[in-house]
Amino acid sequence: MRRVVNTGTLYEIHPKQYKKEAKLINNWIPLQDNEYKRVWDKFDKDFSFKPSIYPKDWPTFSIHGPYITFEMIKNYKEEEINELEEVCKTIFKSCLEPHEYLYALDWQHESFYYSPYLQEASPRILFYPDGDYYLFLKKDFSFGYLGHPWEQSITIFGEELVQKFITHKPNIFDGIIRRSSHLQIT
Repeated sequence: MRRVVNTGTLYEIHPKQYKKEAKLINNWIPLQDNEYKRVWDKFDKDFSFKPSIYPKDWPTFSIHGPYITFEMIKNYKEEEINELEEVCKTIFKSCLEPHEYLYALDWQHESFYYSPYLQEASPRILFYPDGDYYLFLKKDFSFGYLGHPWEQSITIFGEELVQKFITHKPNIFDGIIRRSSHLQIT
């Protein structure tokens, strides 16, 4: 696996391991194999992740705490995808300190540390789930954004993140598929 880091976060991620290998690239830092396995194992366990293309098996994630699942519109335009990317980056910036990273997970593919603060040439994992499960999680798993490719949905969890997405709902989000019973929509 190729290892590349942003030098602005060199000492926060893997200080000894990357010190001599650091190369400047945008804001995507590939997870090393052991970290990849640890994060996915924790996600599988904590969220009872059961990927499936069959509606009878949905929801795919078991969420404890406040959450909301939005349906994605079926006939979207490129502008709506671009707006989704911008809204997501803005909301994540408002929930993270500039030095913090999210886990950006792409099911069955390379996964990353991701910072919405840093400029990027092109995204490695999109906020629109175009064929794979795309997941963005705070490192302590206290909030996250879970894209389901076959249900064409986004599940957002964590009170603060949910409220921000309700307040600044991207145009590509359609109706609400499900939500936690104790979620207060303000």
